[in-house]
Amino acid sequence: MADRHLEPDTPEIRARWGDWTFNEKWDAKAKEAIARYPEGRQKSAVMALLDFAQRQVGEETNTQGWLPIPVMEYVAAYLDMPVIRVVEVATFYTMYNLVPVGRFHVQVCGTTPCMLRGSDDILDACYKRGMKKGHTTEDGLWTLTEVECMGNCATAPMVQINDGNYEDLTVERLDAVLDALAKGEMPKEGTQEPGRHTSEPSGGPTTLKEMVSENHDYRGEW
Repeated sequence: MADRHLEPDTPEIRARWGDWTFNEKWDAKAKEAIARYPEGRQKSAVMALLDFAQRQVGEETNTQGWLPIPVMEYVAAYLDMPVIRVVEVATFYTMYNLVPVGRFHVQVCGTTPCMLRGSDDILDACYKRGMKKGHTTEDGLWTLTEVECMGNCATAPMVQINDGNYEDLTVERLDAVLDALAKGEMPKEGTQEPGRHTSEPSGGPTTLKEMVSENHDYRGEW
């Protein structure tokens, strides 16, 4: 599991983020999220607002974004809730970055299915590019984190980079993805296996073949 800790609340952090507020775009999204909840339940929007805050910070820093303590304080005041409750949410869910990250946050799944399918090789490929778990490269481009299962076991090994999942990876396929991102390109997300669309069996289905072309009723055959 990724090592998680809050970035210290230093004078430098206060100077940079102490007066932070939602801009017009994200403020409108925050109000829209809050409006989804009945009266008295507006604090339930905290997860959405933390996500919006992280994304705005990312836009301002040209990174994936993170949550400085003053930003979490702003979200707490926005929802009229104790800041400790906001911090509890932010520290529980790994989708929220608690420390600064790079432009691309490379999260490598190391759980059993991915490990059996070569996640150690995927990590080694990241190390060869100068990445180190829990750190950002000196050029500010990559942050590397090893994480637990992200639900792509059928297309292991996989990594999540910012909002995109890249699956059925080999070292060569990962290198192609990272090279494209470094050049400002947007590589194809999802499976990297040629001819595979999502998580269907490679080479086509071996059972329930009639379902490929129509909604076949098998009940009379059981």
